[in-house]
Amino acid sequence: MLDTEPDLSTRLFSPIDFTRGAIAAVSGGSDSTALLLLLKQYLDRTASPAKLLAVTIDHGLRQGSAAEAQAVAKLCAERGIAHRTLTWSGRKPSTGLPAAAREARYHLLAEAARAEGIGLIVTGHTADDQAETVLMRHARDRELADMAGRGLAGMAPATLYDWREWIVRPLLGMRRSALRDFLRHEHVGWADDPTNIDEAFERPRVRAALAGESVGYMENALLLAGQAAVERRQLGVSAAGLIHRFASQPSTGLIWLDPALLTAEDDRAAVYALRILMATAGGVAFLPDQARSEALLGRLKTGFLCATLSRTVVDFRRAGLFLRREARGLPPAAIAVDNTVWDGRRHITLNDRPGALLIAPLGATAARRLAIDEGETPASLMRAAMAAEPTSRQALENPGLPPRQPRPPAFAARPVVSPFSRFLPSFDLAPARAVAELIGASPLPASPLGGHGAN
Repeated sequence: MLDTEPDLSTRLFSPIDFTRGAIAAVSGGSDSTALLLLLKQYLDRTASPAKLLAVTIDHGLRQGSAAEAQAVAKLCAERGIAHRTLTWSGRKPSTGLPAAAREARYHLLAEAARAEGIGLIVTGHTADDQAETVLMRHARDRELADMAGRGLAGMAPATLYDWREWIVRPLLGMRRSALRDFLRHEHVGWADDPTNIDEAFERPRVRAALAGESVGYMENALLLAGQAAVERRQLGVSAAGLIHRFASQPSTGLIWLDPALLTAEDDRAAVYALRILMATAGGVAFLPDQARSEALLGRLKTGFLCATLSRTVVDFRRAGLFLRREARGLPPAAIAVDNTVWDGRRHITLNDRPGALLIAPLGATAARRLAIDEGETPASLMRAAMAAEPTSRQALENPGLPPRQPRPPAFAARPVVSPFSRFLPSFDLAPARAVAELIGASPLPASPLGGHGAN
């Protein structure tokens, strides 16, 4: 029983830095309601000045969701907790609804955090959720060779969202039944979402299957997740070491790899580093296929070649191994939108300039006119990389015409670490940081969990 552990909230929350406050995601279910009350107890007991805001997302997917949000608001008012309800508006997809709802939920939570100047979001994911996630991924991807080191790690204790807000899951070591015992002790009820038992969706099916298994079955799943998490962090640290040792950026959009990478002792780490770098160069959110990447590494070991994988040209020649965005599939000219990601590779920030701004790839013709210093890197490769970079349409239409007065550029395009730019699990901090330093991406904000921030 949780009432025999008066320091429970301290054990759960003391490792977390609440300096910038916290958004508590509260649906009204047992897990998130317990999270909120335990967090309030902790902040009250430690006399923390941290701002606490409870946010309920009404997805608008079923009757009763608005009433549940109102019940959370009432509980918060009784406990002296600031609360806000945000609604997922607009059309809902006919397929992939759980994933779309998850994306909308995190987007709204992040918007609330930014509006309040808060850098931390806490969620009520439990050990039960972790076991379900591991078993879902195992069933979905059991034939993938890298699942033992990555997917089976389950949910990370912390995840960086949009390279800005940290999502922290302090209850991953708690069972749902224990949290419900706590709520009963506090005489607090909770809402049961009927979609949690709707076996038309994958997670409820796995949840129902777990309910019929022994306690040991879930414990084994959690043990597997813990072991996979350790392996994933270790693999990431090894890959980061290889990136630091063997990778450089001779020009914008072009990554050079020392061929010595191909003879590194740790092939698993070499493949992992190569996958992350290819995804970054190509601007894709998912790492290239494990088996194809392993085959590519094997081919590279046999000699020079030029191949394409995940929108990335892999060009191995005497000067070294080069990665760049392929010319096919680049975005057409379009009106630039501030604070968006272009081609999955560049974060666009508009400067104050009247009128609409069209952004397009520089293109091969314009790239050939660039003055490039001859050096160890072939100029043809630097021009090919620059051809895939964004520029204003005006610059393309008026090449070589200097402005009458010096003007600042119409926009800034900062590199992003594509596979981690949306969701960066704390397991993967080491390789993400290594690639960010390599390409000049924005520095990572400090992790609120000291043990993971050290990676």
